[in-house]
Amino acid sequence: MEAIHTQGIWMAESLQLKTMSQENLWQIVTHMGDPKAAFLLFFPLTYFISRRAGVAVLWVAAISEWLNLVFKWMLFGERPFWWIGESRLFVNNPPRVQQFASTCETGPGSPSGHAMVTAAVWWVMVSSLGSFLYSRTHSVLISAVPYLLYVVMLVAVGLSRIFILAHFPHQVIAGSITGFILGIVLDRRVPEGRPLLFFVCSSIGLLLTALLLHAGLEQLGVNLSWSIALAKKWCSHSEWIRLDTAPFSSLTRDCGALVGLGLAQYWKPGGWSLPRAPRALCLALSSMGLYHVNRLPLPVHPQTLFYGLFFVKFIIVPQVVMVLVPGLVYLLTDKKKKD
Repeated sequence: MEAIHTQGIWMAESLQLKTMSQENLWQIVTHMGDPKAAFLLFFPLTYFISRRAGVAVLWVAAISEWLNLVFKWMLFGERPFWWIGESRLFVNNPPRVQQFASTCETGPGSPSGHAMVTAAVWWVMVSSLGSFLYSRTHSVLISAVPYLLYVVMLVAVGLSRIFILAHFPHQVIAGSITGFILGIVLDRRVPEGRPLLFFVCSSIGLLLTALLLHAGLEQLGVNLSWSIALAKKWCSHSEWIRLDTAPFSSLTRDCGALVGLGLAQYWKPGGWSLPRAPRALCLALSSMGLYHVNRLPLPVHPQTLFYGLFFVKFIIVPQVVMVLVPGLVYLLTDKKKKD
């Protein structure tokens, strides 16, 4: 692994030296590949185009991110920004690389969560769009365009993670392949119209399984906080260490989103029936609402309070997109028709 890691560092150095002028572009791409973007950006965008695809995006995002957490706990995986110092291989020949505000994630590095969740979620989106285009045009060439964009997006997200020293190339490749497989498998099992109990039990199951795995590994002498200590040690700016990148933040986000999805379908089974223009308005209003929900400051001490509020925050996300905003728009447009 030492040789693979070393080659990864030199690749990151080369990428930074050749494309540093595109730093802002790389930052945008890495934020688009953030698992959080699947919940806050791609879920509402997809939902107001196709309800089934929107539910699938949220479902696939939650399950794939949870599996990514489990894989990271079991596979460990260094991150470039701390491995450079820990390896002590570059004392006499340090690489000319720099860190960024998005670099210092605190979880283990393998496989890449950005690549894995992006590959899974975007597969749901592009396969749905590709099928729609083929049904309308019967053109294989036109329906293949979304799949080409899918590959371009995966490559761009992977390179952005290497550029900012968050991942090694092999971690990005592993995440992309795993996410692609998960996207295909999970897209066939979308829990649209399932009862609330199913989602509550799913959320509890994910939470308990993760906690039992965590406790079991700790009992075996595995220190699962090792990556957090290294991130704090080698991050060039302490303020770049954020609690919302910690492994348990991913877990609470996934569990909260599943409960929220169940509640949204419980409050309004089948969703609101809206024509195209009101749905565009819903998308705009939902995006603004989720922007402010995401910006809500949460206390980081005690950590249990932070995780509890983080859980509630992502319960709210499906309510905003699937119930509150469409319901408001429906009432306003229906009243206008009557008038």
